[in-house]
Amino acid sequence: MAEAERIIGTPGTPDGGGERTAAPGALDASAADQSTAERRPGRGRRIAVLFAVAAFAYTLDLVSKMIVVAKLEHHAPIQVIGDWLEFHAIRNPGAAFGFGGAFTIIFTVIAAAVIVVIFRLARKLYSFPWAVALGLLLGGALGNLTDRVFRSPGIFEGQVVDFIAPKGFAVFNLADSAIVCGGVLIVLLSFRGLDPDGTVHRD
Repeated sequence: MAEAERIIGTPGTPDGGGERTAAPGALDASAADQSTAERRPGRGRRIAVLFAVAAFAYTLDLVSKMIVVAKLEHHAPIQVIGDWLEFHAIRNPGAAFGFGGAFTIIFTVIAAAVIVVIFRLARKLYSFPWAVALGLLLGGALGNLTDRVFRSPGIFEGQVVDFIAPKGFAVFNLADSAIVCGGVLIVLLSFRGLDPDGTVHRD
């Protein structure tokens, strides 16, 4: 009889055929793995949105600057909306909207640092609005950084091509616009309590 019991085994034991009950720690680990697996596809989509927005903003800025340099630089400004808006090509050694012309290298370093920070934030990105905001910042920063690196007078000291000239306002470009729009969106998201990882803080 004892031999038969040993062969058949007791339900719930390693020797038996009964249903086994996992330890509480194993259940917690399994739940964590499942939660991570469920969140990964969401993060992948958000990262794809970030880079798609960045690529669009960067390409638009790059193409617009190529056209301006080829067709508008060293020519008279083109009036778009009477005296209120015109296209006027200039070279800007400073930051966005012409500020800080004496600190070109510093602004180059800042732009590179912003790009690094965005890539670090992308590792915990689960929010679609944050993906759009960071994509705008990344595309704009890359657009102006490209000018800093490849345009005259030299590497890391290159002057940015600006051409959008509203009346009574500084001349800027599409990269500047992307940076400002991304920054404004980030401020709004912060006021709403939404973090890049998708969590919402309620006051």
